[in-house]
Amino acid sequence: MAESPDVLAPDARLRAPQRPLPSGTVDCHAHIFDRFERYRLAGGRKYSPPLCTREAWLALHASLGIARGVQVHGSPYGFDNSITADFLQEHPGRFVGVAVVRPDVTDAELKSLDAAGFRAARLMDQFATGATTANLEAIARRVAPLGWHIEINIARSSDWVGLEPRLRRCPVTLVFDHMGRVRGGEGVNAPGFTVVRRLLAERDDCWTKISSFYRLSDSGPPHFEDMRPIVRTLLAERPDRCVWGTNWPHPGLARDMPNDADLLELLESWLPDDSVRAPLFAKNAVQLYRF
Repeated sequence: MAESPDVLAPDARLRAPQRPLPSGTVDCHAHIFDRFERYRLAGGRKYSPPLCTREAWLALHASLGIARGVQVHGSPYGFDNSITADFLQEHPGRFVGVAVVRPDVTDAELKSLDAAGFRAARLMDQFATGATTANLEAIARRVAPLGWHIEINIARSSDWVGLEPRLRRCPVTLVFDHMGRVRGGEGVNAPGFTVVRRLLAERDDCWTKISSFYRLSDSGPPHFEDMRPIVRTLLAERPDRCVWGTNWPHPGLARDMPNDADLLELLESWLPDDSVRAPLFAKNAVQLYRF
């Protein structure tokens, strides 16, 4: 067991969504916290997760009708990617990964991660226990030869404003985690969200994840209504550059744990029309993650 979990476990009530997901749906953002006796949590982590096993994630996929997934290395493990690498090797071809690497990562380590199924490096400012946007240029240089992209989880949406010139010079594909982490109360014209929208419009190698909207809502559960305009704006402007993820097990959440089927059905009710479903849930991810 992990020592003293200080955040909630995911809702274990599983059910199928009212509307079946498109064939080949990909869950592009999730984490596992598993087998603590083998995979030790890092010192200095920002939270201590409860047991969230690979079996539980696979069971969620079975209930929702998800075919494939992207395992994003969780910040409580620091730079140790072994739990993610082992999982990917257990399911070759069905899952790919997003790693956390140091700016001075060796060629040998990168080649090993690439062979295991990793497709990207993550920069994490929200829970800064690994690589951050301070390392953007150095890590971009290291991963570019592999064709990896860089995924960024910013601390505050306003941080995109100062980061924009560096992002424009970045030589690799960029993914803005969780819709750029704009809060519902900030609205679609928030300066940081405007940067995200501008980069999505001007660069075909920029993407964003439609995920974690429940955490960014200021109006709160159960309807998270202030996030609806954020989602609809992205899907109206760049439906070909949006991918979807559950963000299971909703890490770091200390209250109001949502149900995954409820979240999926709420998102479905926000989609502008059916034409965006297959790209959002399935087709775009195949291109971005090279399934």
